[in-house]
Amino acid sequence: MKKNLLSLCLSLALTVGAPLVANADTPANVSIAPAISASTLQSLPWQPLVPPVSQDVKLDNVSPQINQGDIQGAIAAYTLPADRGSLEVTLSSISKNNAIYAPSVLVLDEHLRPAAYYPSSYFPYQPPGAMSSDRLEGTLKLTPALGQKQIYLLVYTTRQDLAKTTQLTNPAKAYAQGVGNAVPDIPDPIASHSTSGTIKLKVTAEQGSGNIMIGMLQPAPAATPVVVGSTAAIAAAPTPAPAPTKPAEPMLNETDTYFNNGIKQAVKAGDIDKALKLMNEAEKLGSTTARETFIGSVKGKG
Repeated sequence: MKKNLLSLCLSLALTVGAPLVANADTPANVSIAPAISASTLQSLPWQPLVPPVSQDVKLDNVSPQINQGDIQGAIAAYTLPADRGSLEVTLSSISKNNAIYAPSVLVLDEHLRPAAYYPSSYFPYQPPGAMSSDRLEGTLKLTPALGQKQIYLLVYTTRQDLAKTTQLTNPAKAYAQGVGNAVPDIPDPIASHSTSGTIKLKVTAEQGSGNIMIGMLQPAPAATPVVVGSTAAIAAAPTPAPAPTKPAEPMLNETDTYFNNGIKQAVKAGDIDKALKLMNEAEKLGSTTARETFIGSVKGKG
């Protein structure tokens, strides 16, 4: 897994600006996700979530709705910061009165382009525990690419899932298992899938890299070009030419060495996020060796 991630980051450094491709742990190909029009996405009331945060959300007929193509019913729409490193998102859908909301999740990059798709099969049934109820639950690990301000997370259910059911665990069985008694031979209740329900989200920021890259790796922003002369019409009286702009001073060797050592140490420790950030910061300051150092370190690590 670590070797695959290193190879992915190396290819990104070599082809800055190329779309990021999620690694082999991607739950589903994003191309098979239900299509949602750009106008629909732009009109949704996206709610910001800043980790660490936990939130219970009731989805009902007054919640935002999407009834388009394969998507039907209440939805939840969130933005997540893209400058906190990797994100871990745990989504639970709680069963109530033998009904449950079967969630699917579409993750979009800063430009509302689909980047990762988690169908309902990614959120399997979890039996009740001492502090938890019957639920569908899954955990997403996401790494926003550098250069973005936020990414988007859309929770919805589909027509196919609404036609299905989930077998729950009979409370008597759960109790017997919990106290170590013989489990009674009694039927389990069946929960129908609903267009409404209650979901819980828990979002935390991690130091390490997550499983799924979201968005595109952005190159270091170029310095603002200096405008020489004027676009206005030439006046009758000539004006003196502007003084030549002083070229930017090259990065000091000591500073260059500092960043290169930091990149090497971060790659050696497996912290690719940190190494990429150091590389971009060094290039902003004028380094011409940071990218070469990053690529060489990743090759050596892999």
